[in-house]
Amino acid sequence: MTIGRLIFVIGSAGAGKTTIAKELARFRGAAFLDMDTFARPASEKLMTLAGLDPEDRDSDEYKELCRDLGYRMTMNAALENVELGNDAIVIGPFTRETESREWLENELRSLGEKRRQAIVKVVYVYLSDPELYRRRIIERRLASDEWKLRHWDRFRQSLAIREIRWELPDGSVLYLDNEGELDEAKRKRLYEFIYGNSDSTPYSDSM
Repeated sequence: MTIGRLIFVIGSAGAGKTTIAKELARFRGAAFLDMDTFARPASEKLMTLAGLDPEDRDSDEYKELCRDLGYRMTMNAALENVELGNDAIVIGPFTRETESREWLENELRSLGEKRRQAIVKVVYVYLSDPELYRRRIIERRLASDEWKLRHWDRFRQSLAIREIRWELPDGSVLYLDNEGELDEAKRKRLYEFIYGNSDSTPYSDSM
């Protein structure tokens, strides 16, 4: 049985990851796994039990208690979908993960021999203007963004565009400047990147 594609939509808060990912999910009915939404109930419970702000998604305390658990829960669900033949779109910052060459390989091992068929795509969503991140974060009015705005000088350091260090075939990573509307030209570029002729190269060909 053919396995599904594993599609990462990554980048900093305010870049528009969720909008891009939902567009891709609608296109072919892929599983949509936003890490924050998926892991939120567990994170809120853990933070509350620790006497901390349940809406916090950025502090050192949150990262120690909840961050890795959230990634683990989300990736478990994504990999199960991929193994069943469903495309899985995973949304999150993936800061530490993209710095490790081994992280993706370690995740795909759970697929066993099927990992040789795995097609992995990464859409890195970013904005050229740091002030645009701030405006978008203010406009969306989320309680989970309050820490970011209170500690903006610290948070903005995370906005630098990062290198994806995973070992992937050429053409597997798309850096997408998401300033402006999600117009037809941008949609076409995304669809062709994920589902065009370039998707015939499996992850294992890079190894």
